[in-house]
Parts: sequence; C-alpha cells; structure tokens
Amino acid sequence: MELSEIRKEIDEIDAQLLPLFMKRMDCAKEVAAVKKRDGTPVYNPAREEQILDRIAAKAGEYGGAARIVYSTIISESRALQHCLLGSGKNLRTRIVAAPKAPRAVQNVACLGGPGSYSSAVLLELYPQAHPSFFSRFDDIFRCVQEGSADLGILPVENSSAGSVNEVYGLLMQYCFSIIAAKTHSVHHCLACQTGKVEDIRCVRSKEIALMQCSQYLENLQVPLSPISSTSAAAELAAQDSGVAAVCSEDAAQENGLHILATDIQNNDGNATRFVVISRDMCIPDNAEKISLCFNVAHTTGSLNAVLSRFASAGMNLTKIESRPIAGKDFEYDFYLDFTGNVHNPAVLELLCSLEDELPRFHFLGNYCEIK
Repeated sequence: MELSEIRKEIDEIDAQLLPLFMKRMDCAKEVAAVKKRDGTPVYNPAREEQILDRIAAKAGEYGGAARIVYSTIISESRALQHCLLGSGKNLRTRIVAAPKAPRAVQNVACLGGPGSYSSAVLLELYPQAHPSFFSRFDDIFRCVQEGSADLGILPVENSSAGSVNEVYGLLMQYCFSIIAAKTHSVHHCLACQTGKVEDIRCVRSKEIALMQCSQYLENLQVPLSPISSTSAAAELAAQDSGVAAVCSEDAAQENGLHILATDIQNNDGNATRFVVISRDMCIPDNAEKISLCFNVAHTTGSLNAVLSRFASAGMNLTKIESRPIAGKDFEYDFYLDFTGNVHNPAVLELLCSLEDELPRFHFLGNYCEIK
C-alpha cells in the first residue's frame, strides 16, 4: 500500500473513533447523575484498574499503549463528572473569596540582614514595610504563622545551583499561599576587612553562594565555610580580618569591607527566584503562575494521567520537583508550577476535582511573576 492509502484508512478509523469517544463522554454525564443521586464517590480506583487490566490484556502487543490511551480517556471522563458534581467545594470557596491583594503590609520577614539579596527583593517589592531578619528559613515561616510578620520572602531556586530544597520542604509543611514571585539578578563579590588577599584564611558565605562561585574560589586555595546568609558572612568578615565574605556589594558596603573582586559567580546570568508567602490567600486578576503540591496513587501511569489533565486545561508545566514524604518509605509529594489563572473556569474545575480526588493536594497559590 502507498502512504496516501494508509493515511486514508487511518482517517476512516479516526472518523469512527471520535463519535464513540463522544458517546462515551455522554455516558460519563449519565454516570455523574447517578452518582449524585446515590452519593457515590467519583473516583473508584479498583474499578479503573480492572478496566485498564482488561484492556491491556486484550490489546496484546499494544497492551502498554492501550493502557495509557484508556487511562487518559477515563481520567477525562472523571474530570467531567467532577465538574458536573461541583467537586472541591472547600477550595472553590477559598478561591472565590480570595482578595486581589494582601492587606496593608507593615512587616516582612526575610533571610539575612541589610544588604542581603532577600533584603534587596524586600525593598523592591515592599519599600515601606519594616523588615524582620532571620538566619533560618523555618524561623521566617514561624514568624508568618504567628502573625508577627505579614509576609515572608524566600529564595526557592537559583539558575546555577538549582532548587533550595529546605524551602520547598517548608512550603509543603506549612502550605501557606504564594502571592508573588520575583527573579533577582545575583552578582557576588569577594570582600574583606583589610583589602589584602594574603590576609584571607577562610572564605565564608551561604553554601549555595559558595557553590555559585566555585570556579573563582578554587583558585584562592583557602578553606570555605558555610554560614546562614551572605549578609551574615559580611558581618563576620567585618569582625575578623582573616575572613573574607562572598556577598553582595551592598552587604560589603553596609559592613565597611573592601571589595577585592566583583562578579565572581560562575555564570554571568546568575539569578535567584524568590517567592512571597502569606497565611492568607490572595489572587490578582492578572495572576499567571500556579503552584501546587500533591501526591498520587501508586499505580501505573497515575502521574501521567494527572499531568495530561493540566495539558487538557491549557496549562503549561514550567517546573516539577519530587520530595520524599516524611515517615513514608518511597512515597513522594510533587511540587509543580504551571502557567494559568484560576479565573479560567477550566482551570478552576481541574484544581477543585484534584482536591477531591488525590490522596494529598495543596493549592499553594496563583500569582504574578513580578518583573
């Protein structure tokens, strides 16, 4: 057969498949009506596994492919039922009631001290707010939880060194709302009290900052010692003439240090992405990024089935991280960033259905990436 003939046959098969698919989705509507009447849950994993096992067995050499195709069909059928039944009432209520902006911001918690990169982001986003500085990420979360700070600013990933794992773990633990994000260019310098390289016995900074400057620091051939923040390193260097700090130029100047070298990071485009966290959800009309945390069942293709539903709703995946669940062997939470806006009905329905369906699901926010 010629390629044109084979393609014609495929078109004829597709013409038969599409009406059957639509008829199957119509049946899903009828199933939703019965489940609403009887109070039956939408998700029935045991029945779905039976169907998929049967399909895979009948498909022979195409068993694996058939399982994925039918898993997607079942997932979309389930999503339709959730929509018709108004699933996720708690999340729906919270999203609909969320204000567009936080209340008056008076206090903001961040890492380090004056001159730190977190402080620079704070000043840019909330110049009128009073800063509260901490040396530990978990202290920032506790401060926001207790209400002594209205918001917290935290680094979540760096273009050179990757994700800040501790912050992702705390985001999942506290499940605060992310209300904004900002990417900040990072330009490290090497600074010390005397201005003489020969006086340096040790270089100190936050561990991720030392990683970002590894190529330059290797040539110094002196010990490297991590500390809580780049600004804390600058403060220590001001007290000890044998210590040099990898920090921002602002932190060096804040502490009266001599700058020995500028732009010592490995990558000229080095940048860190920060998020703003709040106890209370707020969603601006022009929100463009959605962050989620969830867990999926231990079945073949379960994660793929969830991700395909995001694609169906027009949401583009921009980041995915997996984190082990404390106290559970080989079970993981997934942290995802998508493009999208919850004011889009298709996006809202998807999130609400997943809240009802998944073992663990946390909507972490819909927010803007501030330029």
